[in-house]
Amino acid sequence: MQLAERLAADDVIFTAWSGVPDPLTVEIVSAQGFNAITLDMQHGGHHEDSVLRSIPAIQHANKHVVVRIPVGRFDMASRALDFGAEAVIAPMINSVADARLFAESMKYPPVGGRSWGPTFAFGRLGGTDMNVWLKEMNSKVVSIAMIETRAALAVLDEILAMPGIDAIFLGPSDFSIAWSNGATINSTLEDMMPAVADVAKRTRAAGKHAGIFAMDPTYAGRYVEMGYRFIALGNEQRYIALGSEALLKTARASMEGKAGA
Repeated sequence: MQLAERLAADDVIFTAWSGVPDPLTVEIVSAQGFNAITLDMQHGGHHEDSVLRSIPAIQHANKHVVVRIPVGRFDMASRALDFGAEAVIAPMINSVADARLFAESMKYPPVGGRSWGPTFAFGRLGGTDMNVWLKEMNSKVVSIAMIETRAALAVLDEILAMPGIDAIFLGPSDFSIAWSNGATINSTLEDMMPAVADVAKRTRAAGKHAGIFAMDPTYAGRYVEMGYRFIALGNEQRYIALGSEALLKTARASMEGKAGA
């Protein structure tokens, strides 16, 4: 089942977040229990070549491929799809004009203006008939606009109404900076939580999908209750730190009472 179908079925999708631009590292992350892997080109180190070469490892693990492009790089949205991504996250969609440009890059005519050329995607995603591909792919790829600022919040309904925008993704760190007028960065800032919940409510009312980065994984359940279904967790640094901490804690506990402990 493709990501678009699972979101339509209201499944909760947990995505890993990869910033290390190395296919071998992506292969290791893909072997973990996440439903999807997001390759981050904005704040992570991924670039065009690493995205192109990392996608097969994710697909081999039967995980969904998501790419976050750099700010304003809507040309890379089309390229990520042509490489085989199922979804693209575009950061800092702060206006209707931003949303329109993003949608244009994600959808074939008549919805958008995506250029034809699924050089790698056609084979990687099991394409057999190009005319069928053309007719079906607009509904199979997921365009995810990031809501991170007060400007974006002010035009959220207009962004949601844009043809070709399928989902939003709330970036809670930037949102907290905007919410506090630059006073703090706190992804779980309590006084912004009503607004976070309202974003999900309005998104689902518009028939679109809602996603968020759970910087603190204990908030995942709360986000799901709000209506978020695409939830990002951690990154390679966090996964390594947690794994190392658990291993060392277990090893040290096993030495308690032993000579040399």
